[in-house]
Order: sequence, then structure tokens, then C-alpha cells
Amino acid sequence: MDADSKVVTMPEVYSTPSHTAELAALNDLHRQLIALNAPIPPPPLPVNPKRSANVTKLRESGNTYFRQAKHADALRMYSLGLEMALKRPLWEPCALSRDEVACLYANRAQVHMAMQNWPQGAIDAESSVEAKKAGNAKAWWRRGRCLSEMGRLDEAREWLIRGLEIEGDEADLLSLLKEITKTKKRNNNSV
Repeated sequence: MDADSKVVTMPEVYSTPSHTAELAALNDLHRQLIALNAPIPPPPLPVNPKRSANVTKLRESGNTYFRQAKHADALRMYSLGLEMALKRPLWEPCALSRDEVACLYANRAQVHMAMQNWPQGAIDAESSVEAKKAGNAKAWWRRGRCLSEMGRLDEAREWLIRGLEIEGDEADLLSLLKEITKTKKRNNNSV
């Protein structure tokens, strides 16, 4: 790339006709964008309060159903909330969407655990952690518990160690890790 003109080039040794055409199109687009004099307005920042209120309402309905042991209804509410949160417009702040999604996935993982649907619980807990790693100890714990219930003790142990690296000395994670370590020792001694 030329420092003054910002034109992107490629050494002739590596150049092919398709590369040359792509670079020409890229350089042309760059020149056109620089030539624009009109300022581009920033994307709209206001968040639609109705969407946030609906996501919150669905989460709270799911919580109510979960407390009443109506797991299928709780699962449906959390899934609807996730669907709504994931359909936020791209210009809205992603932190808001990530927080909502992390909470809903963690709650849905808890429902799967109550239904002893361990694989789905592990997937949802991992999705929650992917959306929000720090400050999400419940999701770290839930996936660790699901993995241990499926008999995947080594994987559960590694998962909890990663969770402790991010969450610090979280009591629930430490106690589950100790429990899994004891179970592994017991299983090794009985063999």
C-alpha cells in the first residue's frame, strides 16, 4: 500500500487477473468514498423501549413458570425472549443484547437441568458464557454440572478451571470442582 495515495497493490509475482481486478475495484471504491463531501450521519442510538420491556416481561414470565415447576412453559418463554433479543437491530448497542441473551440462555439452561435434559442444558450454558464470560458464574456452574451429570468429568473439570480463571474464587464453582475431583478419585479407586 502506498503511504501517500493509499492505493493497494500486489507484487506482480503473486498477481493474477482476478486479484488485479479486485484491487482495482477496491482502489476505485476508496477514491469514491474519499470524494464524498456529505457527512454520513451516525446510526440511531435510541433503543426501542418496547423491545427491552417485552424481553424483560418474557424473562420474568419464564421465571414465574420455573418457580411453579411448569418447565415447558418456562422453556417457551425463555425461547421467545431469546428470539426477540437476538432480532434487535444491528445499530442498537450490542452490550444490551449480550446481557439479555446471556441471562436468557442461563435461565433456559436451568430449565433444561430441572428436566434432566443435560446436553441441551450444557449447550445453553455455554451459549450464555459465550455471550458474557465475566460476571456469569451461574452459567459456568450450570455447564459444569451438566457435563458432570453426563459423566464427562474431565471436560467438566477443565470447564470449571476456565471459569475460575475468569470469575476468580467463586464459591459455587470451587465446590463443584471439589465434588467432581472427589468423584473422579472414587471412580479411579473402584476400577
